[in-house]
Amino acid sequence: MKIFRYILIALALGLIIFNATKLDSEHLLEGDSAVALIGMLAAACVIVLIVILQISLRIQKKTKK
Repeated sequence: MKIFRYILIALALGLIIFNATKLDSEHLLEGDSAVALIGMLAAACVIVLIVILQISLRIQKKTKK
């Protein structure tokens, strides 16, 4: 399960990098740029959620001892 979490983080980082290449700095909220921006935001949310999961699992492990 631990490896799966790291793979998901790596995939999310890959999506952020890929979507960053699709951004148009002059028209951020139009067309493909908007889709790329939403994709980057979604991938960032995935990373935050996985980090929260990892922290909660560490806390759970420490309180069980």
